[in-house]
Amino acid sequence: MGYRVFDVAWDDADAVALRAEMDAELARRYTHLVLQRSVEIRASLTVDATDVIATVLVRDPDGVPVGHAALRRHHDDVEVKRVIVAGERRGQGIGRLLMDRLETVARDGGARRVVLHTGNRQPEAVAMYQRLGYTPIPLYEPYATAMPESFCFEKVL
Repeated sequence: MGYRVFDVAWDDADAVALRAEMDAELARRYTHLVLQRSVEIRASLTVDATDVIATVLVRDPDGVPVGHAALRRHHDDVEVKRVIVAGERRGQGIGRLLMDRLETVARDGGARRVVLHTGNRQPEAVAMYQRLGYTPIPLYEPYATAMPESFCFEKVL
């Protein structure tokens, strides 16, 4: 395996590039929604860099970035944002490495739970979160309004 986890800045060039990959993939999966409600969806998915607590990359043994995730303040909780694993690397435990690091940061910061949002056209993400002990919760804002067909989860730390 040989994957390593790195804490980076939100504006790290590799982090920005992986988020762009994620945006392109999500645009393909959710074309119908983007066409119908692009303004609302874009607003709900926007991350204010001042709210970001941690940005994490996973790199392969050659230093190539293959995974990204972030943790931000969201009201009284911490929220997982922008989880992506490069397509050809999925199923190799990279998502678990990302989530383990974010949960450690959250726990060390005194959070009692971690929440997250994902879409209904991302069954592999839903399956991973459930395997990692996340349980469904009611949709919270801004997703309840912008994307009522999506899912929210929590993990009590």
